[in-house]
Amino acid sequence: MRTHAQAVVIGGGLIGCSILYHLTKLGWKDVVLLERDELTSGSTWHAAAGIHGLHDSANISRIQHYTMTLYNELEAETGQSCGVFQPGSLYLAQTENREHQLKLQAAKAKLYGMKFHEISRDEAERLHPLVNFDGIRTIMWEEDGGNVDPSGVTHAYAKGATQRGGEIHRFTPVTGTEQQPDGTWIVRTTKGDIKTPWVINAAGLWGREVAKMAGLEMPLQPTEHQYFVTETIAEIDAMDRRLPSVADRDGEYYMRQEGQGLLIGAYEKDMRFWAENGTPLDFAHDLFPDDLERIEENVLRAMDRVPVAATAGIKRVINGPMIWSPDSNVILGPVPELDGYFMCGGIIPGFSQSAGMGLMVAQWIIEGEMQYDMFPWDVARFGLWANNPDFVKAKVRDVYSHRFAIHFPNEERAAGRPVRTRPIYETQKAMGAVFGLNYGWEHPLWFAKDPGTVDTNGFTRQNWWGPVGEECKMLRDRAGIIDISNFAKYICKGPGASDWLNAVFANNMPKEIGRSCLTPLIGKRGGIAGDFTVTRLAEDEFWIIGSGIAERYHSRFFKQVPLPKGTTFESHTDSICGFNVAGPKSRDLLQRLTNTSLNTEDFPFMRSKMIDIAGIEALALRVSFTGDLGWEIHCKVEDQAKLYEALLSAGKDFGAGPVGGRALMSLRVEKGYGSWSREYSPEYWPQEIGLDRLCKMDKDFLNKEAVAETLAQEARETLVLLHLDEADTAASNADATGGEPIFKDGIGIGKVTSGTYGYTVGMSLALAHVSGAEPGDEVEVMVLGQPHKARILHEPPFDPKGEKLRA
Repeated sequence: MRTHAQAVVIGGGLIGCSILYHLTKLGWKDVVLLERDELTSGSTWHAAAGIHGLHDSANISRIQHYTMTLYNELEAETGQSCGVFQPGSLYLAQTENREHQLKLQAAKAKLYGMKFHEISRDEAERLHPLVNFDGIRTIMWEEDGGNVDPSGVTHAYAKGATQRGGEIHRFTPVTGTEQQPDGTWIVRTTKGDIKTPWVINAAGLWGREVAKMAGLEMPLQPTEHQYFVTETIAEIDAMDRRLPSVADRDGEYYMRQEGQGLLIGAYEKDMRFWAENGTPLDFAHDLFPDDLERIEENVLRAMDRVPVAATAGIKRVINGPMIWSPDSNVILGPVPELDGYFMCGGIIPGFSQSAGMGLMVAQWIIEGEMQYDMFPWDVARFGLWANNPDFVKAKVRDVYSHRFAIHFPNEERAAGRPVRTRPIYETQKAMGAVFGLNYGWEHPLWFAKDPGTVDTNGFTRQNWWGPVGEECKMLRDRAGIIDISNFAKYICKGPGASDWLNAVFANNMPKEIGRSCLTPLIGKRGGIAGDFTVTRLAEDEFWIIGSGIAERYHSRFFKQVPLPKGTTFESHTDSICGFNVAGPKSRDLLQRLTNTSLNTEDFPFMRSKMIDIAGIEALALRVSFTGDLGWEIHCKVEDQAKLYEALLSAGKDFGAGPVGGRALMSLRVEKGYGSWSREYSPEYWPQEIGLDRLCKMDKDFLNKEAVAETLAQEARETLVLLHLDEADTAASNADATGGEPIFKDGIGIGKVTSGTYGYTVGMSLALAHVSGAEPGDEVEVMVLGQPHKARILHEPPFDPKGEKLRA
């Protein structure tokens, strides 16, 4: 066994072997995989191993498509059968919402060149004559859907990796992972130690235990999961071809052919946790006792859909463990607090994602960044707050029991909440606030007339649509008070503060005290890793404000540039709260509470001051994400309640009141402002989103060489603002929400990144990335999967010249 390696993968299941394979495929040879037992021990060997390409996320769809495509190539490369069956998959919609979801996915498939389209009932009955299609509204056909052999795929990855020089050691449990002073790791095993710069935790059911060896807690929880295989069914035995699988997610089961019978599985409401206090170390190719009564309701629905299933006996039952994250997505990426430690755990649809996941891991480790923006999978989307066992169990119970439920746009799940609240949470709740979750924090999305009101969910306009419009109009006509405490806030102090910030960010830092600037943070491939507002408060003190959900993600970048001696950079998100007071009456409202002059001559746009407001010391920034006249007021957390009360009280005389996050979304889109994780991400180049002017190439900064390469190229696409046809949106009662494909003359040209109704401009609007189109062009946006006419605007409909913003 090697004593040194470029990377050590812990875990010999499907994902660990895929990671090892892709590390070697991208050129690394000195890589090792350690498996405590036999390959596929754990949850891999008993998986149903279905494969499908489409997902609500475009990038996850790309990853799944890559995975499905690779299996046949892997067989040819290694000579190891992957047991690939691709008879296709039928997707059934029993409800209008499922119909909307499937038609939207079909539109995305057309945009990305995937084989997924609607078919008639006659065609569906020809493809699968055993299905009863009564009550089905829409049927989609995925030509490449099917299943693979779990053991075959895993061993094919393993063989492909070893053929390129990788090493695999079975029956070699890891007993410790110890980081050395130089940042490298010693991986201790029963057969010797390995020194490596990269530890990759792909230990599956034991991911929590392996993480603890490095001093880490991971928000993961295993559950039981059951499926069964029937005995031979005569009608299937008599067929000369393999039947397609059936995805009837409204029925909450899955079904495919297995041998000459059927495999039927379910995610039941009456779920069971397993190994709550740790996965047993002696667990391997083990199963739990059968408990089919728990999934009886789901199975009965499956038998109604395919009646011959009711005539067959049960050949075998699989009741085995799966390990889940709080949102059912994988926990993936370098742990921000530990150099050289990569996490990959909580994988559920592993056989649809294994190759793409392995490729993403290998790209990040070898090249420094993935080719796709995979923030929905990033370990950094959860802070340390997510390690609360009660939160994890509540969320896992929810995602397991709603595995096949539709995840609607703007949906907020209540399970496990609240986790973190600010001092004014109860006050806002009593005022009718309906809350969302933002990096663990509760924050108001909108304010209902009746406290206790909750969101309704769907693809069309919901119960919040009208009230949010009233909030927008109040702010544009008078003023509004928005809680922005969930923004990430940092303070950099010391003699080297200016130099360090200039070395991190692409824009020049403010030289004059009281000035602010906007600046991009550049990723490893030259894209936009973040956008920030930086304010110089003193000669040696700066405040930095950025995206709250990305605080842990951005910490990876900040630590890449060493701090000068005597200089500090610290997060103050937990200790500082903030409000944006905006609208034409915002100056008058705030002036009642402070003696500091807020006149334009004394307090221009993009300036800042420490002020006394309502007897509270606060930082006032003259910026507003609404695009209207406004200030951000940031105070200590202990002063939040007093400041909020003062703002609301002063606001009454001006007809101003609280405004939530959904209104802010509408207001910023009216102004054409982008936001991180929607319009801005590492996938997009500065010139594609209008931030190239903020990249100052006459100085050095993080990843300057990479952005120099991207800036030297033509933009692949452009960020534009679309006005959707009023007749189309009124007929569908729906606006774009994000992710909708865009077509021009039948050709896919891009997708929506943010969509909303612009209440104060009377337009259904969408920000989008497109190619081959210009302002004035007519396009089609696939809202609800149906074409909605739209026109690319020449300028934002609200205050295009910024006159109100600077008034």
